[in-house]
Amino acid sequence: MNESTNRPWTHWFEIPVSDFERAKTFYETIYNMKIDPFEAGPIKMGIFPHSGVGGAICFGEHYTPGSNGVVIYLDANPDLDKVLNKIESAGGEVLQTKKQISDEFGFMALFIDSEGNRIALNSMT
Repeated sequence: MNESTNRPWTHWFEIPVSDFERAKTFYETIYNMKIDPFEAGPIKMGIFPHSGVGGAICFGEHYTPGSNGVVIYLDANPDLDKVLNKIESAGGEVLQTKKQISDEFGFMALFIDSEGNRIALNSMT
């Protein structure tokens, strides 16, 4: 068996932003959490509270938000409706309402965040 088939493929993610404070407020609102800013040289990051795989919103020269790039799936357990229902009032746009992927993989939804990034949500209910 090939060693690469049994490995975690996600270790970290970065969501590009054009307005750091607006993006910080957006994600803090839909997830009801606090994001702590962090300066990494010329890059400003907002680290998501996490255990295991982590990620951040990132502002800097090589970070350009957009809706045509890679799609990341953010955890929305126990029920993605609780996150999805806050998207529009926080400044985002729902592209795909909650739909079942399968019994094994639960449910998903797609949205555009406050910066124009296409992001997915996933939960088991």
